[in-house]
Amino acid sequence: MRIDVVTIFPEYLEPLNVSLVGKARASGRLDVRLHGLREHTSDVHRTVDDSPYGGGPGMVMKPEPWAAALEGVVASAGPEDGAVPTLVVPTPSGRPFTQELAQELAGRPWLAFAPARYEGIDRRVIEEAAETMPVVEVSIGDYVLAGGEVAVLVIVEAVARLLPGVLGNAESHQDDSFAPGRMTDLLEGPVYTKPAEWRGREVPEVLLSGNHGKIARWRREQAFARTLAMRPDLVERWRRDGMDKHDLRALEEMGLRWSESDGRFLRTPDGVEQ
Repeated sequence: MRIDVVTIFPEYLEPLNVSLVGKARASGRLDVRLHGLREHTSDVHRTVDDSPYGGGPGMVMKPEPWAAALEGVVASAGPEDGAVPTLVVPTPSGRPFTQELAQELAGRPWLAFAPARYEGIDRRVIEEAAETMPVVEVSIGDYVLAGGEVAVLVIVEAVARLLPGVLGNAESHQDDSFAPGRMTDLLEGPVYTKPAEWRGREVPEVLLSGNHGKIARWRREQAFARTLAMRPDLVERWRRDGMDKHDLRALEEMGLRWSESDGRFLRTPDGVEQ
């Protein structure tokens, strides 16, 4: 996969040289190219922003340098890259970044990122880009950062680890929270390693039993419990389809019961549906 990032702070992307992403780059599985936005300015001050039309606080990134930078990225296409990249624009107003979207992006041969600073990029740049390439506006959460480079790091790492050969164990990502094939919106439970006893705390006995059926059941029930405790909002999306009698029994013990009339799981204090 090829990844291009246009930014006014190329040094912010240094973490792409370490860990799994760095190894993927070194092995040739990931081709990451950084482009300085200021290199595409024409004035002595290398200006990339100006005041917003209509007034208001902050500055807006100018269209001319962004257009020139993106056109340069597209013009550098190699025979293995595809005709144009998919342009990923990190923005708080974008589509929520999920594991499903990471999988989708991992299937593209070429991604280009346009991380903004200040109040964002002149909208006309995004509109024009959308006429010649796929554009995905992405939000990594309901908060505001000083710039989109942090979001680029998050998205690239989430995507890169899904590429063939990047993870040491090719099946590792299949057990991730939110991974396709898992029950929708189910967090991972706790994990343990050696030693079996540490500072008076012992690894749950079932994990030492060698009984893979019991271990799988324990892990699933722990995942239910952790999701209920940490992300109760996700429970609203759970559906009975795909659950067996053991799941339903475990959820009842946690105070949840499926309601046919409501089409969802409801809390059942004292065994009475609300």
